[in-house]
Amino acid sequence: MVDNTVTIVGNLTADPEVRVTDSGATLAEIRIAQNKRKRNSDGSWEEGEPMYFQGTVWNDMAENAASSLQKGMRVIVTGRLNYRSWENQEGQNRSVVDIAIDEVAPSLRWARANIERTSSGGSASGTDAPKARDDFEENEAPF
Repeated sequence: MVDNTVTIVGNLTADPEVRVTDSGATLAEIRIAQNKRKRNSDGSWEEGEPMYFQGTVWNDMAENAASSLQKGMRVIVTGRLNYRSWENQEGQNRSVVDIAIDEVAPSLRWARANIERTSSGGSASGTDAPKARDDFEENEAPF
């Protein structure tokens, strides 16, 4: 099996779009723009053409992304490339390469984030975090 993992860093071009499938799964579509800049020999910067990417997150991560991310935020996305093709209503063949997102997070390069742990059910709650033990036996390793 070929591993086609990609990592994209860019800015959200829209808020994540959430919907629920017929089977009840939640998904969010995420659109990202990545600006290409290069340094010229004189030290100045030249703006290149932006690249646009689309990706999908599922279930709890989709809900978390929708409640945490918004248009303009710089994000880091890791996932797998998917190629899809179809024929539109006019009979034209269309195709797209999108990202099946495994991880998405705000970039901390120029921003701060407040992390709030969620329970497995998707509702926000800080009470589900594991508690640290301090009752180890004398010869027991603390891990």
